[in-house]
Amino acid sequence: MSHCSIIIINWNSWDILTKCLEKLESQTYKHFKVLVVDNASNQPVPGQLLLSYPWATFIHNQTNVGFASANNQAITLTADSEWVALLNPDAFPEPDWLEQLMAAVTTNPNYSSYASRQMMDGDFSLLDGNGDIYHISGLVWRDGHGQRVEEAMDQSREIFSPCAAAVLSRREVILLAGGFDEDFFCYVEDVDLGFRLQLLGHRCLLVPKAVIHHIGSATSGGTHSDFSLYHGHRNLVWSFIKNMPGSLFWALLPIHLALNLTSIVYFSLHGHGKVICAAKWAALKGVPKMWRKRRKIQSERSVSVMAIWNVLDKRFWLAEK
Repeated sequence: MSHCSIIIINWNSWDILTKCLEKLESQTYKHFKVLVVDNASNQPVPGQLLLSYPWATFIHNQTNVGFASANNQAITLTADSEWVALLNPDAFPEPDWLEQLMAAVTTNPNYSSYASRQMMDGDFSLLDGNGDIYHISGLVWRDGHGQRVEEAMDQSREIFSPCAAAVLSRREVILLAGGFDEDFFCYVEDVDLGFRLQLLGHRCLLVPKAVIHHIGSATSGGTHSDFSLYHGHRNLVWSFIKNMPGSLFWALLPIHLALNLTSIVYFSLHGHGKVICAAKWAALKGVPKMWRKRRKIQSERSVSVMAIWNVLDKRFWLAEK
């Protein structure tokens, strides 16, 4: 059995992918295979790339099915692996990245996912993130984003969910949760999966010594592009509807609605009114479908409402975020 499969979803990022594969070639932990799923890039895979990395398997989709669907596709092809590591092509791991994650599996076996410490590529003094935070409003963000490294805690600790840019997870647990929601296409799909895993009683550990250097949104126009704004803010609504359990859903719904109204006003004032309104309208149109998904998700929940309350962020984010 191959102990670990590393999955990389590529779209128009061959140059960046080359650097990512170079970093994987120098990993100190060697028991892994690599699957690269190309989501119909505008240019075919360079022949030199295939020659330079014959140990990587390339899968070519005829259309761009999205980050969520492509990951599900790859996960189904890794039946010989107990563990799957998701890695973005713009995430460049340190040589001991996978070794540190696999060591955490041995020392902390009661977790289902192990998150990496993400540094900003090009500036080793700043964090890109230490996993994801889910606020009671439904807002999500990467913990420590933009923080100086020396100010961040170096101890392993439990977090809400891992960023899919670099995470190690038990394959069977991902499948048990139903994989990524393909309706999300991309953005927030990792937090949505993390929330569902929380509802099933599965936990995530941050492994600060497992370090990657992350560019972030390298192929989607940046975190403030119309593409990322649309998908991110549509999917925030869907994730809240699907996953917020029981009485928490109704108690926190007014805060969630306030978040959405504030977002519409904020982005409209900054010249993105058309996109943010389209995102929220698409979210509303998708409510019936998400509510059907909610029924199934909540019927399978194995933890208490209070357990979920305890892992949510409750700070006054407008002041501190």
